Amino acid sequence: MAEGDTPDDPIIAQIAEGVSALDAAQWDRLNISANPFVSHAFLAALEESGSVGAGTGWSPAPITMRDAAGDLCGALPAYLKSHSQGEYVFDHAWADAYERAGGRYYPKLQIAAPFSPVPGPRLLARDDQTALKLLRAAESVVVQNGLSSAHATFVDESQLDLFRKAGWLIRSGTQFHWANDGYSSVDDFMATLASRKRRAIRKERAAAQLAVDIQILRGDQMLPAHWDMFWVFYQDTGARKWGRPYLTRAFFDLIAESMSDSIVLFLAHRGGQPVAGALNLLGPDCLYGRYWGCVEDIPFLHFELCYYQAIDFAIAHGLARVEAGAQGEHKLARGYLPVTTWSAHFIADPGFRSAIEDFLVRERRAVDREQEFLAELGPFKRG
Repeated sequence: MAEGDTPDDPIIAQIAEGVSALDAAQWDRLNISANPFVSHAFLAALEESGSVGAGTGWSPAPITMRDAAGDLCGALPAYLKSHSQGEYVFDHAWADAYERAGGRYYPKLQIAAPFSPVPGPRLLARDDQTALKLLRAAESVVVQNGLSSAHATFVDESQLDLFRKAGWLIRSGTQFHWANDGYSSVDDFMATLASRKRRAIRKERAAAQLAVDIQILRGDQMLPAHWDMFWVFYQDTGARKWGRPYLTRAFFDLIAESMSDSIVLFLAHRGGQPVAGALNLLGPDCLYGRYWGCVEDIPFLHFELCYYQAIDFAIAHGLARVEAGAQGEHKLARGYLPVTTWSAHFIADPGFRSAIEDFLVRERRAVDREQEFLAELGPFKRG
């Protein structure tokens, strides 16, 4: 694919067969923030494990640009999607409306970290000019192939202005993140909470910790037997939430090999047997809670493994925040406050774009009002 603004400034971009086919070091140099979910290792593991690719509705189509020396200078982690599963920014109503009007919504172009509602960079580029060219290349993929749209989900806020400059529509949503306000200990954090909330948290933690023993495993401490245990937990959650797990068993083996330093597992044992686990990925300043599962229903254990243990770990290791995944107003009472998440959308059909733009204005007002209300319900002391 080739397109340019002027004959002297051509945009030359290519769609690669997959991230795994690209040079890992060159890709990761563009991932300046070292976000683990757009790392070469994570995205390649999805491809090599069959979690994305044939039969999944996620066809890898990374858009790349190269400099005069042939090295990567820009890339988009992009996929051709035949459905809207595994994205966590819901556009099912858009698809229904477009198809009722006689259009074909799928396939669409998705710029994302698959199955990962984690804010991060979506424009991997040496500079802003290259980033904008990548967006124009994505638009060309949509138009030249008769696609309905392109969607960049969970875009890092620092990149929003680039999407706005390119004319993409911006959508907002809400997640709940825990912020480390320079706490030197868990007691420091607990002291900031209203007494009623503090008592409730202590009660929950005591009940969970009385029922199980908790082990923290890092990187190569996780043995094949641990991964086998966690696969059982993950399958249980996947079956209940999505009908079948998004990720394959091989995916976990691959990330164990290629990014073990980024893995933190909170594992719960009862009577000497593992009964639940919460798998996290570690970034430079953030712990990302991603996958949880259990084989026994134990009161408050989900909160302990997914939220409280993550806070303990973040304080102990001086991390700035914990991001515990999509949705979940129940996180609010446990110290996770509402934050805005962002996505960006290129809609090819002018009439459909106008309708979506109007919807997003109204939706944004509703999101703002909801966040103001939720912030008032936080567990922290007033005044």
